[in-house]
Amino acid sequence: MASQTLDGEFEIHPPQSRVRVNERPARGFHDLRTTLGRSRWQARYQARLRITDAVVVATSAVVAYVLDSTLLFGAPGSPSAVRSLLVPAVVATVWLAALAADKAYDLRVIGRDVAEYKRVLDATWTAASLLAVIAWLTDVVELRDVLAQAVAVPLGVVGLLTGRYAWRQRVMRARRRGTGGLTAVLVVGERAQAERVVSRLNGAPEQGFVAVGACLPPSDDATPADDDLGLPRDKVGADVAGVPVLGGLDRVGEVAALVRASAVAVSTSDTITADEVRRLAWQLERVGVDLMLTTELADVDVERVTVTPASGLSLLHVASPRFDGRKFRVKQAMDWSLAALLTVLVSPVLVAVGAAVALTSRGGLFYLSERVGRGGKIFRMIKFRTMRTGADREVAALTTANDAEGPLFKMRSDPRVTRVGGFLRRYSLDELPQLVNVLLGHMSLVGPRPALPHEVAAYGERMRRRLLVKPGMTGMWQVSGRSDLPWDETVRLDVYYAENWTPFLDVLILARTARAVVSGRGAY
Repeated sequence: MASQTLDGEFEIHPPQSRVRVNERPARGFHDLRTTLGRSRWQARYQARLRITDAVVVATSAVVAYVLDSTLLFGAPGSPSAVRSLLVPAVVATVWLAALAADKAYDLRVIGRDVAEYKRVLDATWTAASLLAVIAWLTDVVELRDVLAQAVAVPLGVVGLLTGRYAWRQRVMRARRRGTGGLTAVLVVGERAQAERVVSRLNGAPEQGFVAVGACLPPSDDATPADDDLGLPRDKVGADVAGVPVLGGLDRVGEVAALVRASAVAVSTSDTITADEVRRLAWQLERVGVDLMLTTELADVDVERVTVTPASGLSLLHVASPRFDGRKFRVKQAMDWSLAALLTVLVSPVLVAVGAAVALTSRGGLFYLSERVGRGGKIFRMIKFRTMRTGADREVAALTTANDAEGPLFKMRSDPRVTRVGGFLRRYSLDELPQLVNVLLGHMSLVGPRPALPHEVAAYGERMRRRLLVKPGMTGMWQVSGRSDLPWDETVRLDVYYAENWTPFLDVLILARTARAVVSGRGAY
């Protein structure tokens, strides 16, 4: 069972005896919807986001005002100074309105990483479009205003994304500790289905959900319902994967209200039909609790899924992933332009690292390794040498000390790594020459981990989907734990990326890479 602390955070308690409807305090219909419709931590999180966004947008407006006034050389109170204040004020108002209109505070996306950041960027684009129309209709905006906003708005976007990232990290820390940031869910379904859903939700608290109870349909040989919760007597005191069975299907809404669940997760079956789900929705509507339907669809980005009604059915249409076309031409342009820019920016680092490698150990400056690229094509990947000469010939003698899973070979304390090489590996400096591979078209800045030929030879059908896109200098594996990740999770992340890639996801991974590299976690 879960309860909330004074700060609106959930604490997990062992299952208690089954609650009854008459234990619910008397309250009005509106009070039920307001109090039980969402967790208090969500309301507090939403309020903090609104305040943070308002402060960021207001600060952006002040920056624009200062820049505009300076460019205009207008004294305070002069017509130009008044207009310099009016334009940023209008921008801030429209921006905040766009954030609300584009549902940037929707409880279903806040704290959900990519979806939340995308809403912020969509709202900013909406605001920019509206402001362009307003400027065209009023004809009061001058070039100086545009220049001022061209500086202030990007700063505001960075501030909005940074603020949301900071709040999300706080929630993630609470989830990992088990002290808060969890949404209480009541699970409804046949016992086997309910056990699977409960196990998955409570086995991954970082996803933000905690199952607090279950409601099961009666079995064919069930005894009559026991009391007002509609729970057959043979299920009294039962539990599902460690959470109590709290009722039957007839009283799901009341049970959800009693345990203060924010959502009900339903697994359909021959017993729980579309008509039954509709009745459940009516129950939950009365108490302000969300309805969720579970599916076996996994690792598919929401952008690929649409719901199509047909003859009383709701069909989930999953678009097939595309591995060519305009989207990938955008990726190629991003790769080449950013790689060229980064090569120039890090050239002093390349020189310094090269000198360190040359002066501290015998052997060549670079290590060339055959890797498998997109479509199974072999290319030579470039890295700074971090091991002593002839290290590849020593692998056979070290296989018993392998710390990695699957076809990988990794050692946390590899005796072949030089002193400088260990430092370079910790901060991924040895991988900087791979910028040349990106410029040559062998690799992408973001993509699956570059695989060795003997690893690919052991791939199954699922693993081979990693070869549908170019390997990357960084990727979801890099920002999710690097070498500490289990092999199955590495494959899952790589396949997810290959099938669900977007330009925005690339930008997000690149931003996270900096943090992963600085921390050095999982690098060996």
